[in-house]
Amino acid sequence: MQVPPVTAHDRAGWYRHSPTPGQTGPSVILGHVTVGAYGDGVFRRLARLRRGDRIVTRLENGTAAEFSVSDVRTVAKADFPADDVYGDVDRPELRLITCGGFRTGDGYLDNVIVFAALSSTTP
Repeated sequence: MQVPPVTAHDRAGWYRHSPTPGQTGPSVILGHVTVGAYGDGVFRRLARLRRGDRIVTRLENGTAAEFSVSDVRTVAKADFPADDVYGDVDRPELRLITCGGFRTGDGYLDNVIVFAALSSTTP
């Protein structure tokens, strides 16, 4: 998976081999917690989310899919739970991923992963 580029106008990136948010399966979206000299990244507050918090994704066609957070995990990059993130599920779910934990000269040691399930959609 390719990480979004570091730019002044930081945006999250959808993993194109995952379902569109609101479709069955785990839709995966990545974003930076920091963007180097530019400061805070789009997912700078991701680790603050808690179970039950609401996330709304808006698609190009104007549709909105609302998700409810079920879990927030901080895991070592070396122990990334690929099966939990990319594995098949029988309902629309969302995975938001960024860096987290202790920052070294080369980056962050951990990933913050938010797991959420679809709660509603609107046209």
